[in-house]
Amino acid sequence: MKALVYHGPGQKAWEEKPKPAILKSTDAVVKVFKTTICGTDLHILKGDTPEVTPGRILGHEGVGIVEETGSGVTAFKKGDHVLISCITSCGKCEYCKKGMYSHCEDGGWILGHLIDGTQAEYVRIPHADNSLYRIPEGSDEEALVMLSDILPTGFECGVLNGQVKPGDTVVIVGSGPIGLAALLTVQFYSPAEIIMIDLDDNRLDVARRFGATQTINSAHTDPIAKVMSLTGKKGADTVIEAVGTPATFELCESLVAPGGRIANIGVHGKSVVLHLETLWSQNITITTRLVDTVTTPMLLKTVQSKKLDPQRLITHRFKLSDIVRAYDTFQHADREKALKVILTNE
Repeated sequence: MKALVYHGPGQKAWEEKPKPAILKSTDAVVKVFKTTICGTDLHILKGDTPEVTPGRILGHEGVGIVEETGSGVTAFKKGDHVLISCITSCGKCEYCKKGMYSHCEDGGWILGHLIDGTQAEYVRIPHADNSLYRIPEGSDEEALVMLSDILPTGFECGVLNGQVKPGDTVVIVGSGPIGLAALLTVQFYSPAEIIMIDLDDNRLDVARRFGATQTINSAHTDPIAKVMSLTGKKGADTVIEAVGTPATFELCESLVAPGGRIANIGVHGKSVVLHLETLWSQNITITTRLVDTVTTPMLLKTVQSKKLDPQRLITHRFKLSDIVRAYDTFQHADREKALKVILTNE
C-alpha cells in the first residue's frame, strides 16, 4: 500500500509500505476512505515531538471501511463504515475507567505517533471496539472526519476545560482550525462575547461568519488594550490558547480576568514563561489536556441533528495520492486561505 512516511524533521515521502495486519485479537484493519492533516502533524515535522521516529506513517484522523477484524472484536464486522478516533482506548485500564482515554495504558494518542497512522490506504486500529464509531447510514462522511480529533479537541480541551458559562466573555487566541472548532462548540453555552485573535484577516473573517462577536488582528492592533477596552478593563472569563507558541500563551496570561480560566489546547514544543509574579493573587485556573474523545458520541449526535456543521471547516480537497501537495497547501494556510483539507482514497 501507499502511505505518507515521516523521515525526520522536515522530511516526509509518499511511498510504498506493507499493508497492516491483525497483530492482536482486538485489532481491526480499516481501509481509509477519507483523512486529513492536523496541526499536530506539522509539529511532528518541525521536530516538536521527538518520540515520533523516522519511518512512522503519519495521521490520526479519518473515516473508512472495516477490512478485517480480530477474533476479539465484537462491535464491528467487515464492511462497516466507521469513524476512527484519534485516541485509542482499551476501555479497561485505570485511566480509561476515569474517562481519561488519552492516558490509556495500552493506547492514548498512538496513531501516527507511536504506531502507524491514517495517512495511508489502510490502518491498523488497536482496541477497535472502543476506538471506532459506527457511522450512521446516509451520513456526510467527509464532515465526520472533523470528529476524529479537531471538534472533540476544541470542545474538551478548550470549552469544557475553560468552564464556559452563559453570559461569559471568551477570548480564543488563534483562529486556525482548532480555534474555530472551539468557536463552533463554545456556542453550546451561550457566552455573551466571543473574541477571536489572530494575525490572518481571512481567518478572522471566517471566525465572524462562524459566530465570533469581535475579532482582533494582533498584527495591527494591541490585543491586550483592545480586550481590556471591550471588557471594562476586567479581561476575559475564559481564554483559550489555540496556537501553541510561547508568545500566544503569554498573551493569554495578560487577557484573563481575576477568577478566570486559561484553557490550553496548543501543542507546545518550547518552554513558556509563567508570570506568577502577576498571576499568583488573581484566583485564575490554568488547564492542560490531551483530548480524551469522551464527547465524540455526543458531538456525532449534534452533527446528525444538524446542530453542528463541521463541513464549514473544510476548504480544500485532494486525492490521498496527492498528499504531499496537500501538505504544502496546509503548511501555507495564509497563502492558500486553507483551514482543513480532505484527502480521499479512491
